[in-house]
Amino acid sequence: MAVAILQARMSSTRLPGKVMKSVAGRPMLERQIERLRRCSTLDRLIVATSDDASDDPLAQFLQTIGVETFRGSLHDVLGRYVGAVEALGVNGPVVRLTADCPLADPEIVDACVRLQARLSVDYASNAQRRTYPRGLDVECFSLDALLAAGREATDPYDREHVTPFLYRNPERFSQGDLVQDRDESALRWTVDTPEDLAFVERVYAALYPTKPDFSSADIRTLPFSHFEPDL
Repeated sequence: MAVAILQARMSSTRLPGKVMKSVAGRPMLERQIERLRRCSTLDRLIVATSDDASDDPLAQFLQTIGVETFRGSLHDVLGRYVGAVEALGVNGPVVRLTADCPLADPEIVDACVRLQARLSVDYASNAQRRTYPRGLDVECFSLDALLAAGREATDPYDREHVTPFLYRNPERFSQGDLVQDRDESALRWTVDTPEDLAFVERVYAALYPTKPDFSSADIRTLPFSHFEPDL
């Protein structure tokens, strides 16, 4: 079993406040949490947001829906993760997720957690050898690896993006890749732009009313599922 830490903030530059945008009548972040609660390998889900005033409404909302929350640095997200595990008594593997992925697939999260455990590696992910759509990203790493990164990483990029210190040092941190047979790396199922959000809204409108626990396979059946970013 692992603990998921879902990082979220209101101050997205391209789509401010996106985590609270409405999807099927509820905030996008709540829809993602609803999906993640179906994971069988997670025994806790923590949202790590910032202590900046801009995230006060987000923290208040999470309190109203009963989600465990930690607040830390806005820009040092690695430090925020370390603060969360230390303050909240996390003592096992950690799953990193981001709050712009309301189509997150519980089966893929579970597969990554099981891969990390089966291989006994420091870091496992489906985002380094990418075969899944963007928006289904998951990373699972040991607590020791996270704490080492927190102590030693000095590059601002490492601090902002949490895990580069791990996957850029494979000679030190053992790694495993979760891949699938098909290559869907060009597909975009995340939310970073108004166009991304419109795509997610169409998916929920098509599937959620009759099957709220819809899967990635269900999304693939939609005629508009092959959504790729404009380059």
